[in-house]
Amino acid sequence: MDGGGAHYNPRSVEAVFRDFRGRRIALTKALTTDVVEFYQQCDPEKENLCLYGFPTEKWEVNLPAEEVPPELPEPALGINFARDGMQEKDWLSLVAVHSDAWLLSVAFYFGARFGFDNADRKRLFTMINDLPTIFEVVTGTAKKQSKEKSSVSNHTSNKSKSGSKGRGSESRKYSEQTKDEEEEEVVEELDEDEGHCGACGEIYTSESVEFWICCDVCEKWFHGKCVKITPARADQINHYKCPLCSNKRARP
Repeated sequence: MDGGGAHYNPRSVEAVFRDFRGRRIALTKALTTDVVEFYQQCDPEKENLCLYGFPTEKWEVNLPAEEVPPELPEPALGINFARDGMQEKDWLSLVAVHSDAWLLSVAFYFGARFGFDNADRKRLFTMINDLPTIFEVVTGTAKKQSKEKSSVSNHTSNKSKSGSKGRGSESRKYSEQTKDEEEEEVVEELDEDEGHCGACGEIYTSESVEFWICCDVCEKWFHGKCVKITPARADQINHYKCPLCSNKRARP
């Protein structure tokens, strides 16, 4: 296992950040929308397993790299052994913390390898720090922080740039709307409520053009592409449950 970096070596601050962001999206999916599959793959009866995230936004549970030292820093080893020995939410939070640490180690490994100076390292950290951590997304801390940071000025700015988004008053789904007041209502609710995608953690901005949908159970917002829901399919759903809520009671 090469952690997705053996044939991919970003050299600029922007490229390292894109690498970080892709891996982060992958790991966040594993611990949220893909959590059932992730849980099943982490069988305690298997050998030491690691959770890898790749720049392509794909994740994988696999054995650690055989070469010593490895091509890239390795994620936490043996995450599967603790799966059945603690509460699921605590186990997922623990994996999330280790995943955050691994992402930082990979990003700054690239920074050291390609000679980033003080200004480059500071800029990279600032870009990374603008995103919520995986731990914050998994535990819901990001939602609380988003609420605390919302302000009247942000609401005003977002309302003026709400773009093509709209939402049905009862369905909590995003769909194309033509009424300005409905567009303003949606953007304001995003600012006050979640502020980021519950799957990939990407923060909502006024420039966002993607389709979003809200879970009627946990009230988290998601990119349609992250939960595989299209606008057309959303129009047929009266009560939407995100993958995490749908699978909470499906696991033995």
